[in-house]
Amino acid sequence: MADKGNDPAVIWQAMIGEMEKGFNSFGNQLMSSPEFSKVMNQAGGAAAGAQKQLGELMEKYLLAMNLPSRAQLVGMAERLQSMENQLNEIKTLLQQVHHNSLAPDDGHGASPRPPRTRRPPSEGDSK
Repeated sequence: MADKGNDPAVIWQAMIGEMEKGFNSFGNQLMSSPEFSKVMNQAGGAAAGAQKQLGELMEKYLLAMNLPSRAQLVGMAERLQSMENQLNEIKTLLQQVHHNSLAPDDGHGASPRPPRTRRPPSEGDSK
């Protein structure tokens, strides 16, 4: 086996470790400077401005193509969700009314009476 002092893998690992420490130190010093903060602020502002312009351009393009924009689709989805919620509430109320109409009103616990199916005799019938 090779000696640990002369082993190329150990030397390589030590060199990489020292390089990482140096890069970390340099990065920490760089990020702590006010100039770095100023440059990063400007870059963030430029990116936000470009994103806003791209969004406006896309909206104009979609309008020209007679297609809905993302904001319009989100609005439609919200309205549909609201309608679905209202329909579910109506459905629940109808089920409650139907359930309550099947319950006996006299409070004696009697079973509900069957529906009337016989018709009264017509004028020509005599019994």
